[in-house]
Amino acid sequence: MYEFLAQHSLYVVLVIALIVFSGIAYLLMRLERTVTMVEQQLNNHTISSQE
Repeated sequence: MYEFLAQHSLYVVLVIALIVFSGIAYLLMRLERTVTMVEQQLNNHTISSQE
């Protein structure tokens, strides 16, 4: 196992970078959903306040 990691360090770096970028993408998608939900709640509150 250690021989593989030592000989193929580029693959190890690529896998770690892929994991990090996947995590960032997941967090951004969750943030987008949360912001969308808050925007909808604010719009609904604004519409009901104007009536």
